[in-house]
Amino acid sequence: MELCDYINKVREDFPILSREVYGKPLVYLDNAATTQKPLCVLDAMRDEYLNVNANVHRGVHYLSQQATDLHEAAREKVRGFINAGKIEEIVFTRGTTEAINLVASSFCESQMQPGDEVIVTEMEHHSNIVPWQLQAMKRGIVVKHLPITDDGRLVCSSTSEAAEPSGDDIETYITERTKIISVAHVSNVLGTVNPVEEIIKTAHKHGIPVLVDGAQSAPHFKVDVQAMDCDFFAFSGHKMYGPTGIGVLYGKEDWLEKLPPYQGGGEMIDKVTWEKTTFERLPFKFEAGTPDYVATHGLTKAIEYIDSIGFDMIQAHEQELTRYCMEQLMTIPDMHIYGPQLSTVRSAKGRLLPTGRKNCQLSTVKDAVVSFNVGNIHHLDMGTLLDRLGIAVRTGQHCAQPLMDRLGISGTVRASFALYNTKQEIDILVAGIRRVAQMF
Repeated sequence: MELCDYINKVREDFPILSREVYGKPLVYLDNAATTQKPLCVLDAMRDEYLNVNANVHRGVHYLSQQATDLHEAAREKVRGFINAGKIEEIVFTRGTTEAINLVASSFCESQMQPGDEVIVTEMEHHSNIVPWQLQAMKRGIVVKHLPITDDGRLVCSSTSEAAEPSGDDIETYITERTKIISVAHVSNVLGTVNPVEEIIKTAHKHGIPVLVDGAQSAPHFKVDVQAMDCDFFAFSGHKMYGPTGIGVLYGKEDWLEKLPPYQGGGEMIDKVTWEKTTFERLPFKFEAGTPDYVATHGLTKAIEYIDSIGFDMIQAHEQELTRYCMEQLMTIPDMHIYGPQLSTVRSAKGRLLPTGRKNCQLSTVKDAVVSFNVGNIHHLDMGTLLDRLGIAVRTGQHCAQPLMDRLGISGTVRASFALYNTKQEIDILVAGIRRVAQMF
């Protein structure tokens, strides 16, 4: 089956993609914000509410035990998905944001003193900036950031093409007060794929743990936390065809054992007396209250759906869409694309993957996101008018105001891709941009 035919078949699993907006076929290009959900996910969650709904853990009745089995099966599914070593290293959260807040709060409470430093990057989402700033206000820690080049890549490697000849290196930013580094795997604005393995290797030479924000990587290519050797890894279900309100924190067992609980309540306790409380074993000491056990089952089905297609196919298809989109956008006068440029994306290639009748060579620097502006057209105006044409894109600062300040802009239009998008949709986007540009 040709790739385009296969993708059209996949689209049938997502009924929302066949609807119209303002009388136009929906072109959904806002996948970095959230993805659409396949029927298998929706059906599984509805079935659990209809037939297996009961609170999990400690219940002796049949429904509770069945719901618990599904919930804990989801933990094992996630473990395999990211190749964690143990299920004890998989903590369910409400999403990436809560996972990062958990680490920031518990790590700073137990491992950091006033004046100690956390290093992030200039391209971070607010969810990997604000939690650390809150700890800075509470505990007097220092938040430092790695700078980026004009084309949106980290200035942190003396061996990578991403480095400018300034000699800047991550080593320059590490001091004896640096206690943790927290970095996005993939930028939600620029699509930049950061060299996290290199960052982790350098950090570990200094005994510094690394948290990787995987919200924009886990949906798009295979993540192996053991090979990466990260100490913490966070991602969200809703960005990878799963339900909202469910996310994952992976943490190395040794680190999770060291950290105190993030919240208190039911589920996370071993014994409670008026004198003291002792806490449950991993991972439950970080999972206070009733978990969203229906959402974890939905996450299981989302992972199974991804596995049924395969990351080789997904990654190759999405990167082909990214390149094609950049090529077509650059034919529009006054187009400005932010992040790694087309020449860089074409030249920075990794392994070959089969897609249809040809091979697709994977880029190692950019993935599934294209942010742009056209001339002096305000991004909000562009996005609003594209919406009237049935084209859903994201506009604004994308929860990355420090990055916008670095780029010297107020915001961008962002098109982001998923496994169900097509080149035909990109053609519609490009035609829509041309039509809007003619109005200004």
